[in-house]
Amino acid sequence: MKTTRPQQGFTLIELIVVIIILGILAATALPKFIDLSAEARAAAVQGVAGAISSGATVNYGARKAGNTNGVAITTTTTCSNAELAKVVSSGFPPANSGSITYTVSAPGAQDCSVATGAADGTAITCTITATQGTATSTATAQMICTR
Repeated sequence: MKTTRPQQGFTLIELIVVIIILGILAATALPKFIDLSAEARAAAVQGVAGAISSGATVNYGARKAGNTNGVAITTTTTCSNAELAKVVSSGFPPANSGSITYTVSAPGAQDCSVATGAADGTAITCTITATQGTATSTATAQMICTR
């Protein structure tokens, strides 16, 4: 007489169901453990700085080519929201854009005024700071003096 052994292990269906349940739990729990807001804020401020630098370059090129759409950047407040908005087609983000607050500063005594000896084509470094709650991210943008 032949004796049969009881089955051991799990069936393929049972294993697949367990993997699916673990995947669902991981997908719902993962966002609670990963906070990407710092990376998002840094990317946003770098995007704003890149738009300013690109806009300043295009503006300088337009002025040199004699295009009437280019604006003169000759003020002592080169790194201000009003001056930066001149070279960005959509304008500089308002001081409070949603939950992020943007501020602009010029390290040192940099400006595009003739009184400080800034020549046409002088690059001024502006620091853009994005603040969200107590966290901050910074990036630098280049403004180009145009006469």
